[in-house]
Amino acid sequence: MKTRKHTSFPPNPGLGLIAAGLLIAANAAAQDWPQWLGPQRNGHTAGFTPPAVWPREPKQVWKNPVGNADATPALVGDKLYVFSRDGDNEVLRCLEAATGREIWKDAYAAEPATGPASRHPGPRASIACADGKLVTYGVRGMLSCVNAADGKVLWRKNDFPEAWPTFFTAASPLILDGKVIAFVGGRRQGGVAAYDLATGNRLWLWNGDVPAYSSPAVAELDGRKVILALTERQFTALDPAEGAVLWQTEFPSGRRAYNAATPIVDGNRVYISGSGRGTRAYEFAWNGNRLEARQLWSNEDVAVQFNTPILAAGRLHGWTNRGNAFCLDAATGKTLWVDSARRANGFGSVVAAGKVLIALTPGADLFVLSPEADGFAPGAQYKVAEGATYAMPVVSGQRIFIQDSSSVALWTIE
Repeated sequence: MKTRKHTSFPPNPGLGLIAAGLLIAANAAAQDWPQWLGPQRNGHTAGFTPPAVWPREPKQVWKNPVGNADATPALVGDKLYVFSRDGDNEVLRCLEAATGREIWKDAYAAEPATGPASRHPGPRASIACADGKLVTYGVRGMLSCVNAADGKVLWRKNDFPEAWPTFFTAASPLILDGKVIAFVGGRRQGGVAAYDLATGNRLWLWNGDVPAYSSPAVAELDGRKVILALTERQFTALDPAEGAVLWQTEFPSGRRAYNAATPIVDGNRVYISGSGRGTRAYEFAWNGNRLEARQLWSNEDVAVQFNTPILAAGRLHGWTNRGNAFCLDAATGKTLWVDSARRANGFGSVVAAGKVLIALTPGADLFVLSPEADGFAPGAQYKVAEGATYAMPVVSGQRIFIQDSSSVALWTIE
């Protein structure tokens, strides 16, 4: 395996060497990754300990063929759930996380993405897990809920079977207080819908705008939960109970620009970004029962296309629409640096894993970065797949699960 190593930022000697026994203990206490963007839906995970000396290469524990997918797997306890396209079916698999052994699978016949999107025929929406249930969302809008223990289908439906965004469905569902929040339909019909997690009954539908490729987020604003939806033309805050609009502003996408980034929530502050429109910060507050927001800043020079930035060390980190790594000051919006190399062609992902950032490109290059660095200066770089890697790396303890274009693998960094 080809690897390249850099030492641009010093390791923390106080963290110590990780022995095998400590690795097992760390993984036992590691966080689950139950949904898009991880445990808190913000790209952060705890429990990863940077080694005192980065290894020349990580250890590949296992690798299994699972079919084509861009969907990020989900990890709950000792089970890894993978959603992919295999033959003529969309398939949800339950694997033993430690070994990759298949425990069960559920499959249903589904047409792939076609046209310009046919290079990515498999699912893009990540699995959502809660209350012993798994929710998946196929490329043509099939929403399914299965029992996590045995894969039994609890319900499956598609309210808009002939409607999807131009490049097909990519919005990952959100489970909130017994409801499944999903961006349904596309193009001429659809919107944001809530379904009962137990039964699949639709509870409400907001159809003030059609979906794009962004996923819903949830913010708790002064103790009240709000759904944040970045749709084709709007940035909207919705009431989770009934789907009523609480606040809204225009954020229309232009030609060859799309709303694909998930809103980034930090308390009452929310960040959004979109190609051709830059990156913005809003601060929300309640005025009685009316939700208000003021724009804190706008950086028109730096924006993302098909990835979501993450907030770490007071900075926003991500990949620009051109594929350059970037860093913004979250307080002011000032551009701190933009890497000159184009590594991610508008895609890519970043995970905040304790004291470091783990960044992955579609070319399967995994970089370890410091969130406080003054530029793109990897402490380590590894090649982690032979196929393309559009899914996020799932980081749990010292384990990193990588989904590529045809397989899923477990790596460890000790």
